[in-house]
Amino acid sequence: MDSCDRRIRAYKNGKTFDQSRNDAESMNPDFKKLIEENGKVLWTEILDMVDHDEIMYKLTLKFLRRDGYDIGNHKIPEVKKF
Repeated sequence: MDSCDRRIRAYKNGKTFDQSRNDAESMNPDFKKLIEENGKVLWTEILDMVDHDEIMYKLTLKFLRRDGYDIGNHKIPEVKKF
């Protein structure tokens, strides 16, 4: 069975998974600031800010949830503070 080695697989813009994870982690303070200012951030805004990179988008949502934010669901596509 073939397996995917995350260290060498290139995602969008030629980044590895680890590079994408680090970039998503570094963008979280910007999203947290927007949430504090506006009360929420829409999923579409996050997708635009990560340049429609699916891996970074999913990782960003994961890290926001880890940090105590409500990331919503398919009916409420927004991130806000609990």
